[in-house]
Amino acid sequence: MSTVRLARRLAAPEPGWTTSADVVVVGSGIAGLTAALRLRSRVPRVLLVTKGALGSGSTMWAQGGIAAALHPEDSPAAHHADTLAAGGGLCDPAAVDVLVTEGPGRVREMVAQGARFDTDADGTLALTREGGHGADRIVHAGGDATGAEISRALIAQLDAVRTDPGIEVIEHALVLDLLTGPSDADGRPGPVCGVTLHVIGEGTRDGVGAVLGRAVVLATGGIGQVFQSSTNPAQATGDGLAAALRAGALVGDVEFVQFHPTVLWMGAGVKGQLPLVSEAVRGEGALLLDTDGFRFMPEVHPLAELAPRDVVAHAIVRRMAATGSDHVFLDARHLGGDFLARRFPTIADRLGAEGIDLATDLVPVAPAQHYHSGGVVTDLHGRASVDGLYAVGEVACTGVHGANRLASNSLLEGLVFAHRAATQVAERVTSGDLPQLEPQQRGGEPTLVAATVRTRVQRIAQNGPGVIRTAEGLAEAARALAAVHTRAHEVPGVVAAPQTAEWETTNVHQVATVLTALAAERTESRGGHYRQDFPAADEAWRLRLVAGIDPDGSMPITHSTGYPAARQAPVPPATLATS
Repeated sequence: MSTVRLARRLAAPEPGWTTSADVVVVGSGIAGLTAALRLRSRVPRVLLVTKGALGSGSTMWAQGGIAAALHPEDSPAAHHADTLAAGGGLCDPAAVDVLVTEGPGRVREMVAQGARFDTDADGTLALTREGGHGADRIVHAGGDATGAEISRALIAQLDAVRTDPGIEVIEHALVLDLLTGPSDADGRPGPVCGVTLHVIGEGTRDGVGAVLGRAVVLATGGIGQVFQSSTNPAQATGDGLAAALRAGALVGDVEFVQFHPTVLWMGAGVKGQLPLVSEAVRGEGALLLDTDGFRFMPEVHPLAELAPRDVVAHAIVRRMAATGSDHVFLDARHLGGDFLARRFPTIADRLGAEGIDLATDLVPVAPAQHYHSGGVVTDLHGRASVDGLYAVGEVACTGVHGANRLASNSLLEGLVFAHRAATQVAERVTSGDLPQLEPQQRGGEPTLVAATVRTRVQRIAQNGPGVIRTAEGLAEAARALAAVHTRAHEVPGVVAAPQTAEWETTNVHQVATVLTALAAERTESRGGHYRQDFPAADEAWRLRLVAGIDPDGSMPITHSTGYPAARQAPVPPATLATS
């Protein structure tokens, strides 16, 4: 595969206005809201930027729940073991230990702060089980509306302090690039010192502006819209990951993409955000049948329908190929209409809108992109490899998920690591360890990809680094991505201008390019990365792939045998162990 080259900044107008804050938080899911609320009382001024309205991100759509060892017969050690098993040998044990030991306390804090989770008759939290978990440890709300309740509770806390001059919220704003300080002698960007952003039209400020900050906390969510079909909202165009890369940050585990096994199949050609049918439905006993009515999971894995998601997704794809079908069926009919309506009201209503009765009908399902286990490499406090930059939630690569996220660990990760990141950022701001720097433009030509290319890029990603990958498919994807005009605003006859659709499409293209390169590099199958030409896991690949953009725009891939989080400090490229 030819050398990958990526631009280090977007083509955009010069900022027409400038403001400042001690800390800029980008994103308003569980991670962003948690960070902003914790920072509000600890630093003089926080600015929260969100791409849509508050609560419109991926957290809102989380159905399954939030995992924590809260039952007297459960333990953090058992949760730790289940997380490592799902992660395919690539989890960072230190990061997992942070997650499972601090997680129960963070969930209890949410309850104390107003989150209304489902309870049993005696008032204790109702706990259920999902795939990969060896115990009932999933806290849920409204049966299958946990994310919506978490968003509601956090936004209620934020609304209570809206009049506080120490916090400002800008909605409907797309962060374009991270601002960085003076470069070093090798041309690498200096510390992150703010963001440029574009207020899309309904925010409190107009056009492109700059926000200077002592630190930036990215909580921008995932990369779902890189693919043709995804459970992610429309805002999930990989903006945070791409911006961090352009600013010189390292990214890792990018090739590990989780495809949810049971997303409602709505016909060929349907794209955009698709409704998922939560794993919790299988947790309650629903079965997977192929189009011949055969229950195939018991012969695939000892846990059958409750096997880890990657196992289930790959089994479904193989079964679809064997039967010549484009879907399988989820069968919950034996669970009873009353139970299903009470336990899964949101899912039942959504399926009902499509003419499907969960209690009486087989539900057609197929895998679709759901979660990204990789992201911006951080330490145990969310600190990235470029100083001044922190990443939390799905955009981050903390080491918790490894090759495959354990069900319902994502909300917990956002909660725990946002808390830790905000605590460290506040301490560093207070101590003077994060001075405000003057931004300097990064070298190289700016980039812009025409919005009309987006569907082509999504198709390339679906067919190349999709559910099942091959060397031939990945090579073809790399060639197709390299052929895309990345300075479309300068190409005669191409209608492209620096605006929201083009900026998002540029981010989608850059993320697809990195994903394809790392998926081609890893010649084995592990977790969310399945190579049909290398179907087995290979012990030689028990390592992580880390990538970053050099000053000349090239993107070297490093084979890392360690994990930066284990050393609790950002790791520059030169110190990464290589194989």
